[in-house]
Amino acid sequence: MKYEKFGDRWVVRIDKGEEVVESLKKFCVETGVRLGAVSGIGATNRAVIGLFKTATQEYFTHEMTGDLEITNLTGNISTMDGEIYIHLHVTLSDHEHRAWGGHLTSAVISGTLEAVVHAMEGTVDRKFDEGVGLNLYAFKDHTE
Repeated sequence: MKYEKFGDRWVVRIDKGEEVVESLKKFCVETGVRLGAVSGIGATNRAVIGLFKTATQEYFTHEMTGDLEITNLTGNISTMDGEIYIHLHVTLSDHEHRAWGGHLTSAVISGTLEAVVHAMEGTVDRKFDEGVGLNLYAFKDHTE
């Protein structure tokens, strides 16, 4: 992974064989980014995507292998219990241009991933919400 800062944005390259979520966490630790937005494109040959069914509060994952384009990676950076929390969604396409999308649990880069991280000042922590079944933003200056 390599990166460079331009104003309040970072241009990040994640290299072949590196895992996306862990690489972005490492980037955040190394640079001190604790709040931000992520977007990117690239290629993977192994990814795990998921869907959260709100009615049952169950999470379903699906592993995908083979040559896949990351046609869109978008998400955010926050914290939970003082640790970096990366929340990403992805759209993947195969050699027949079929597309799949969902929450990105992991992806190993097969070529490269080119991402932009828009860093913001401050922190927003997350807290598990039993009613929804997800880790939601927990704003400290407003009632929940």
